[in-house]
Amino acid sequence: MASTSDIRNGLCIKFNHDIYKIIEFLHVKPGKGPAFVRTKLKSLTNGKVLDNTFSAGHKIDDVRVETHKFQFLYPEGDQYHFMHTETYEQISLHRDILDAPDLLKEGETVMVIINAETDAPLSVDMPSSVVLEVTYAEPGVKGNTATNATKPAKLETGASINVPLFINEGDKIKIDTATGSYLERVKQ
Repeated sequence: MASTSDIRNGLCIKFNHDIYKIIEFLHVKPGKGPAFVRTKLKSLTNGKVLDNTFSAGHKIDDVRVETHKFQFLYPEGDQYHFMHTETYEQISLHRDILDAPDLLKEGETVMVIINAETDAPLSVDMPSSVVLEVTYAEPGVKGNTATNATKPAKLETGASINVPLFINEGDKIKIDTATGSYLERVKQ
């Protein structure tokens, strides 16, 4: 049993007969009344996100988890196949477990969170950013970059994101996997 003082990002807890991962939290100590913790929880079984407030000192059931490095092999319909980098054991996970499946490139290394009690995979932690190649982007108009104008671009994984006007086909760009937004152009 843990308490609200043990809450941190990435902690997996049992709540409402389900397993949730804490995405965000904020300890609040108002001038009047008792302290509390605001949390944003993501269900590891169905992917739903909910907001919940715990009073200070509230007991929570934490779930013992292990993280292992897996390499993404290939997608097959809604199933994504991964291989453990040390034991070469292969697992397949449903698309709903992944946070940003459209940004996952074959050969990418991810961290898979596994429930230590049942050996069931719970979620996949993507790297904070990925570098992908732009396969299609309309040409930008010269002189039209005075503002933060963007255009849609298609990436090698099939994902579409908005990029600045100066990005062209064949450019490699860095993308934030948490928000799915453009970060910078990568020179190689």
